[in-house]
Amino acid sequence: MNMTRKTLLAVLVMIVSAGVLFARGGQQSAQPAAEGGSGAKIVVTFAGTEAATTGQSRAMQAMADKLNADGRFTATVLVAGSLSGDTDAMVTQARMGVPLVIPSDPGRLASQFNIPDLNILMAPYILTDPAVLSKLTDTALFKEWEAKLQAQGISFVADMYNGFRSFYTTTPVRTVADLSGLRIRGFGNPIGNALAKYFGFANIGITWGEVFPGIQQKTLDGCEVQVATANGSAIYEVAKYLALTKHYLLQSSFVCSSRLIDSMPADARAFFLKTIRDTAAEYGNIVAQEEEPFYENMRKNGVTITEVNLKEWQDAIAPLYTNNDLGFTPGLKERLFRELGL
Repeated sequence: MNMTRKTLLAVLVMIVSAGVLFARGGQQSAQPAAEGGSGAKIVVTFAGTEAATTGQSRAMQAMADKLNADGRFTATVLVAGSLSGDTDAMVTQARMGVPLVIPSDPGRLASQFNIPDLNILMAPYILTDPAVLSKLTDTALFKEWEAKLQAQGISFVADMYNGFRSFYTTTPVRTVADLSGLRIRGFGNPIGNALAKYFGFANIGITWGEVFPGIQQKTLDGCEVQVATANGSAIYEVAKYLALTKHYLLQSSFVCSSRLIDSMPADARAFFLKTIRDTAAEYGNIVAQEEEPFYENMRKNGVTITEVNLKEWQDAIAPLYTNNDLGFTPGLKERLFRELGL
């Protein structure tokens, strides 16, 4: 059975268990439950691909716990790819109206919903300070992206700091040239392909669950990922070198169905949105605080950590912006920095 069929079957099981029917080609939604008919509660499932120990997964559990404590919601959490290892597939299901909350990221959303400028949030070495994310949702630029997603059936609820991404490899990487020809698991989208183009590695866009066995079986030479996920998946057992390139400031972009949001009574909707946003901010700070202990655990497990010359890596990626590979609107970086007060 291929991954698409597994994903669809898992989602169908979840829909049936929640009592949500999609009749007449998907036109009937979960609205009766959201309005509290016959004492029904608002059904929500948080689903992600990271291990249960990561800040992102713990944030989702905290969100669900707060919603359940309120009494108007029935929230469950599925992590470590237990619903699906394919984030884009889960976002597609949410877009169709399935009551899922999914942590995607700006690069994935930019590709999946054809909003190239959204890539700027994850573009290499553009945003380098997690603190700026607290200002992001108040910018006019973010509100424009939010409206474009809303028009396609997805609500962008919150953006959470989820760590800097660096390279975990089976051979030492100290310079950009050391990546040449290596098979690295990265984002299978334009931003991931652009990174590979200028850093010189072969980008392998497989699901996260395939990474550990891929490195173990030597079909991969490593991956680029945030330390919390690397630690939670015990990547240190198969990749003994970490180059601290910190090329992406990763964000968990929590999205859900616009239909789900619109079906909620106003007071429940306000509580739902505030709960997710406040918890995302809380756990973004926790993620930042936990990074150094995770790096220390890497060292304890035999990983050699290299502090690279960041200017060399920034210079190597500079042609990405000169050539405008990602198709940014002219002046986008300057506008983003201006609205963030940078």
